[in-house]
Order: sequence, then structure tokens, then C-alpha cells
Amino acid sequence: MRVSEYENLEPFPAELLLPADESPITQTLDEGPMFRPTHPIALAPVTAPPHSVDGFVKEFLHELNTGQGVQLALSSVNDQYLALAKTVRHYLMARWLETSRKVRDSKSKMVAYLSAEYLLGRQLNNALLATGLKETATEALASCGIDFEVLRAQEVEPGLGNGGLGRLAACFIDSLATMSVPCIGYGIRYEYGIFKQTFVDGRQVEQPDTWLALGCPWEFPHPEAAVQVDFGGGTERYTDDDGVERTRWTPSWNVLGIPYNYMVPGYLNGRVNTLRLWSAQATKAFDLPTFNAGDYAEAVRAQTFAENITKVLYPEDSTPQGKELRLQQQYFFVACSLRDFINRMLEKGCDLHTLPQRVIFQLNDTHPVIAVPELMRILVDEEKWEWDDAWDVTKQCFAYTCHTLLPEALEVWPADLLGRLLPRHLEIIYKINDRFLEEVRKAFPNDELKARNMSIISEYPYRSVRMAYLATVAGAKVNGVAELHSQLLRDKVLPDFSAFWPEKFTNVTNGVTPRRFMRLANRRLAELITDTIGVGWLTDLDRLQELEPYAEDAEFRAEFRSVKERNKRRLRKLLVARDQIDLPEGHLVDVMVKRLHEYKRQTLKLLHIVTLYEQIISGKVKPEDVTGRTFVFGAKAAPGYKIAKEIIYLINCAAKTINSDPRVKGKLHIAFPPNYNVTLAERLIPAADLSEQISLAGKEASGTGNMKFALNGALTIGTDDGANVEIRRLVGDEHFFLFGLREPEVEALVAKGYRPHEYYESDPQLKATMDLIASGAFSGGDRSVFEPLVSNLLYEDRFLALADFCSYMKAQAEVDAAYADQEAWSRSAILNVARCGYFSSDRSMRDYIDQIWHTPALR
Repeated sequence: MRVSEYENLEPFPAELLLPADESPITQTLDEGPMFRPTHPIALAPVTAPPHSVDGFVKEFLHELNTGQGVQLALSSVNDQYLALAKTVRHYLMARWLETSRKVRDSKSKMVAYLSAEYLLGRQLNNALLATGLKETATEALASCGIDFEVLRAQEVEPGLGNGGLGRLAACFIDSLATMSVPCIGYGIRYEYGIFKQTFVDGRQVEQPDTWLALGCPWEFPHPEAAVQVDFGGGTERYTDDDGVERTRWTPSWNVLGIPYNYMVPGYLNGRVNTLRLWSAQATKAFDLPTFNAGDYAEAVRAQTFAENITKVLYPEDSTPQGKELRLQQQYFFVACSLRDFINRMLEKGCDLHTLPQRVIFQLNDTHPVIAVPELMRILVDEEKWEWDDAWDVTKQCFAYTCHTLLPEALEVWPADLLGRLLPRHLEIIYKINDRFLEEVRKAFPNDELKARNMSIISEYPYRSVRMAYLATVAGAKVNGVAELHSQLLRDKVLPDFSAFWPEKFTNVTNGVTPRRFMRLANRRLAELITDTIGVGWLTDLDRLQELEPYAEDAEFRAEFRSVKERNKRRLRKLLVARDQIDLPEGHLVDVMVKRLHEYKRQTLKLLHIVTLYEQIISGKVKPEDVTGRTFVFGAKAAPGYKIAKEIIYLINCAAKTINSDPRVKGKLHIAFPPNYNVTLAERLIPAADLSEQISLAGKEASGTGNMKFALNGALTIGTDDGANVEIRRLVGDEHFFLFGLREPEVEALVAKGYRPHEYYESDPQLKATMDLIASGAFSGGDRSVFEPLVSNLLYEDRFLALADFCSYMKAQAEVDAAYADQEAWSRSAILNVARCGYFSSDRSMRDYIDQIWHTPALR
């Protein structure tokens, strides 16, 4: 069949979506108020084999003609991409609807994952992988004269997350779908993401992330299922018809939450779960009389005010308005989500006393914790339950994951703000706290300090609500995300609570999905692994252990190196096209990509680079004795985080100087591509030789980048922090470059009194490095530009970069020596891959299911 024959096809019947030897399955679906069809719906069998190429072409052109309203000859690349995406999603639809039906019919217990972020990455390749349609789609498009790679590049990554928290959530819902565990993810549909990072004269400049500008074919809006969310006002006491005195919330304003559904397909298993994201809209979006009176801005003020709630991820909160907007965001999405689950995911008339048998709400950090008093409000105020009954159900329905050890990252809300925005919720929190402190005082009589320390309400320096404490009191379980992190969470962050409820605390080490971060990101390595150990390892990552004997095979090592080299060439090609960054060839690729925060210590990495530069230009080291290295950074700084933005500026200024200095040409090169995201990570991580995981011990919760790099054959240089501890234990000390103070040593040094300038004064090389920065060498001779950063390191250095400098430099010398022996390096890299199967998010999900959720797979 020629391509011309496909043009201007008549609309074709749904039966064409089915294989020729299958007949439609007729099934009446009941989605509750959101979706209650009056007619039977024809579904393709879940077991249907992939489409034929001809069938795919017909569907694609049908979507192009009727969905986009264009002929192939006149279509744009974006038209073609949207038509392709919708064609692929058609194949997932039957599986999605069938999965929803089975969940409803079985009344299975579900995971409702509440997360402020989902860093999904591009969806097209993942959907093609899940359906096994990649080759069919590529061939079908080729027959139409279209290059699949051009359409894939057209896709814009959803701006729904920022860092590890959001990427972890995306990995988890991927794994749950692959494991056939009923799950619905709930979050926010941010119109402009967090921001698009650009560099102007080396400085970070934030631009809106307009990821929705050309349309998103992966979302399904349901405005008819909008949820009203109330704010403000006050409360009043009244007596109900049974003579019981109750409390009523009388809000002063409200908005609507519009749900947008995304499919979350499992890998080749016929299961498709749902991610439901909420967008804010005004209940009265447009005031026509005001508009007609000529006050056009006032006519749409309500809509503008409402839409601000879901404009951006993590609005800058250094102002009172920013703080209030963040709290509005958090309550908005959990209020929508709880209402949605109760009204639409449960069958009509479901007894809410059985709610713990139907759902576990997983709180992904403290952002969704306001869901606790919201569920209590629903049960006590709306369902008119007694307090004790409502609390008994509520504390079985929530579990809390803590993702930090930094006190400033544990959210605390001013009581006056909560009282103004959510007055009834503050009352409920006070009552939860009063009841809890009664238990504490009973267990620890005459220890009022204990009660004060454990109180959800802090009185100093102002009255506030400690959300991590509320989550711990209400949660059935509290978990950290790496062994060390969980231990420190028990011993340092929440010690009184872990002593009071030791059975509540557990550990679930993070993981990453091998489907995206191995099969999609590193196809050549995935193919080499499959050729070597067979199929099946993508859903059973422990099988990577079967690679261990091949580390001793010279031919396999050569193939492994060839894969790495091809990945480097692919990265170089991408960065030239994306950012006009030209990377040198033949270098060790040394990568540090993560959110820009002082505790992650990008400054320590920069001190290493400047030291190498200083040693060469001062004549201490001959250029020919230096291992050629390309240092790649990727990091965004929060808009209001001034020192982090100054660190970015210093890195870019150092890059400009070092990259243009002929004395180090061919030896040192710095690349800092802006706007690091999942799409770039999928190219950068497979090309890396060295993974920089250098946070101060005791500060990183877990990290997942460290896992991705190790699984893709990079060796790690790192501290004993977060999941580095477990990586090192699994891969072996000889295949991990360890440096730095251990967490007890950090604590002891800080307690003793850390004086960073003493390290500067006693280490000639550190002094020379710092002096070079201070001299203006990277700022056109202006010594004042980086003086604040230099002084901060010399007189404060909160995260002990100078204390770890000497140890770090020694470890980097070990890296140089190891890299010089490529056979030995390849052996270590292969063993990193072989021994890191533990870090699959599938294993993480099994741990959550066994220890916390107790949610069976759908049969």
C-alpha cells in the first residue's frame, strides 16, 4: 500500500483498532461521576499483539486528518508528533480502561501517592517501550516519509518536577504499574513548571517553562469532574439535628480543581495506572458586567488569582505572599485528591470505616501533610463521626516518607497563616496535638520538656505547626530513604518519636526504574546485557549479577568500552546542537549533576578543578602528566537562593577562563549546559566515567543520581553519605573512591568548633587555589566579585568543604591512576553495573508493600 493511498482516508470504525482474528470485548464501565457512560464501550483485548505497520499508518493518518485537521503533505512536525502520540496512546487506552475496571470490581487496596512533584521526562519513548510498538511506529512513519527521531525530538518534557523528589515519584509509579499494583498518583499540573534556566553572562536567569505551549497529547482533562476547594473565612459552633454540638467551616472564597489524567503504563504487562494532576480555576472566571463597564483587569481578577495556585512549582517564598501561595498549593492538591478518591475511586455508598482496607495515602515528604487534618475534617464535620472513630481511621490511612536531614527543609507553617487560610484545619491540628500530648505526658510524667519537644505546635520563635511532627503522629509508618538516612532520622531528627513509637520507623532505600534509565537512556548497554544474560532482567534487576564473570572477559570489556565511547559521541553531538557546547574527545567525563545547594558541595568540585588549573599554570605539574578531563555540571539554583546562584556564576566564569587558556588545552574543560532535565540526563548519564556524589556526610538523604550512574557503568567518588554507603558496600571498596569525614566525625568537628580558615592556612595547595579565585583570575581582575564566596568558605563553610579538601584531592589522584589502566577501569565499571541491581525502584516498591502498604498486585 503506497503512502498516497493513505491520504484523506474516510473515518474508520473502531474495529480497525483490533487484530483481524479478534472480536471486540463489550464492557460497560462505571467510573463514578467522572465517567458514567450510558452505552457499552468496545475495548480492544489487553492481550492483543502489536499493530501491523499498515494498521499503524492508517491510525496515524486518521489522527492527523481528523485530530489535527491537516493532510500529511501540509502537516507540521508538531502536527505529526501530536498525531503519533495520540496513535500510541490509543493502543494503551483499552489497557487503561480494563485496569480501572479490574480495580473497581476487585475493590483492591490502592496506593494513593501524594507528591508535589513528578519529574516524568518525555512520554513517547516510554509508551512505545511499554507497548512494544517502537519498531512498528518507526517503520510506519518511514513509509510516510517521516523520520521518527525528528518527531521524538519535538516532544517537550513536562514541567512537573525539579529534582530527586519528583524523579523518585515518577520511578515509583512506573514500578507499581509494572508490578500490577493498583496505584493512583496525585499532584499538581504546573502551567510553567519550576522555571527554564538560562545563563546570561554566566549568571542564572529564570524564564517560564512553557511546556504546554504546543499542546500535551498525554493528558486527558475532565472539567466536568471539577472539585471545589475552599479557603479562608472562619468557623462556628452549632447543634445538629441529633442534638450534638459540632463545628462548621464557613469559608470566604474558593477555587475549582480541574483533573488532568495521565496514563502510567506498566512494562509489557497490560496494566496502565493513572496519574491525576490538578489545575486551579476560578469558580467565577469572568465578570461580564465589570468587563462591559470597562474594567477589563478586574473582570478577570478572580481567574488570575485562582490560576496563580498552579502556575509554578515551588513559588519563591521569601515574601509573605509567596509563603501563602505555597500553602494554598499544598492544600489545593490534597483537598482535590482526597475528595476525588472518596467520591470517585470508591463505589457509591462505600462505608468509610473500611477506608484503611481500600487505600494508603503515601505522603511524599511534608508538602502533602495538610491532608491529615483535611481527612479528619471530612470525617468529623461532613460525615459527622465521633473524633475517636475518625482518628482511628485517619492514622491507618497515611504513611510518611521523610526525604531530608536538613532542619530548614522540614516544613513549618506559621499558625497565623494557617489560621487565616485554613481556620478549621488549625483547630483540628490543635486538637490532634492536645490528644497526642496527653499520651506523651502519661508516658513521661513530670517531663514537661519532653512534651514541649514533641509538640506539633512550636511556640518559639513564633507559634507554628511542625508538619513533619504532624505526619509522624498521624502516619502508620515513617520511613527514611537510605540506611544511613533512616538511622539519622531516628537518632537525630525525630529521636523522641522513634523512642516513643519504635515500630513506626523503617527504612526503604530509594531506587530507579531500569526501563527509563537503562533501556531507554542506554540502549546499547541494554542490548549488550541482553545479548550476554538473556531477556527478563529489566523487571528482575538482581539478574545483573550474572554479568560478574564477564568482568574478567577481555572481549566483553572491549565491547563495554565501545558502548561507553559511543555514548560519549552521542552526548557531544547533543550538546553541540542543544547548547553549542563542543566537548573534547578522549577525556575522562567527570559529572556532577544535582540541585544546586551548599550541602551538595559543588564548591568542593570547583576547588578540585581550580587546583588542577593552578598546578598547571604555576608549573607545579606538567600538562602531559595530567589526565584529560571534561567536567560536566548540571544544576538549578532556587530563584531566591543567592549564594547558590553565585556559585553557578563562579563555575561559569571559571569555565570561560579555563576553556580558553591554551596552557591547559586538551587537558581541562568545563561544560555547564543550562536547564538540566530528564531528557539531558538520559544522554549524559550513560556517557559518564566518574560520578561525583560528594555531599557532606550526614546531609544527603539518599540520592538517586548515584544509582543511575553506577547502573550505567560510571565509578563513584563520594563520601559515606546517603545511598553511597550501600553502593560502596555492594560494589566493594576497591571499585569506589571514598573520601571525607564520616558522619560522627562531622558532628564531632562541629561540636569542637570548626574553623575553616585554619585548613586554608595549613594547606599550601588549598591556599594557592583559594587565592587564585580571590585574585580575580576568573572575574577579569576584579577581586570583589567572588569575595563573598571566598569569605564564606574561609569563615563559615557550613558544609565543611575545606575540611574535606585534602581527602578529596587524594581520592581524585586515585581516580587518575585507576583511569590510566583502562582494562582495570572497565572491570570496575562492569562490576558496578553487575552489583547494583538492588537499586531498582521495583525492589523499593516491594519493600514499601511488605513493610508499609500491604497492597497486593492486581490479578
